[in-house]
Amino acid sequence: MNSEVIKNVSQKTMRQMQQEVDAYISQFKEGYFSPLAMLARLSEEVGELSREVNHFYGEKPKKDSEEERTMEQEMGDILFVLICFANSLEIDLEEAFTLVMNKFHTRDKDRWTRIEGDEEHD
Repeated sequence: MNSEVIKNVSQKTMRQMQQEVDAYISQFKEGYFSPLAMLARLSEEVGELSREVNHFYGEKPKKDSEEERTMEQEMGDILFVLICFANSLEIDLEEAFTLVMNKFHTRDKDRWTRIEGDEEHD
């Protein structure tokens, strides 16, 4: 992926990514898959990321005959499917992210040991 493409992608909001995926999916009669199919697809993609992590960090080297895939590609696949899943259920992922971060800043704020001098994130 060239640096210009990476720069453009990194500047997109989650809302823009959801809109882009929706515009892509909306051009097909089939539309979004059912929630159960979407969950199966998400599980499949997480499995593919697991395999890549195992090849890179684990004890199982990749076979010469296996396709070269990167963790970046697999995470991109997961993000795409997650966005499809959210769109199909009309879930705003920016709102979902705000809710979960609020949970970490309140309920879980004292759960882990802070780095000394890290008052910025209090």
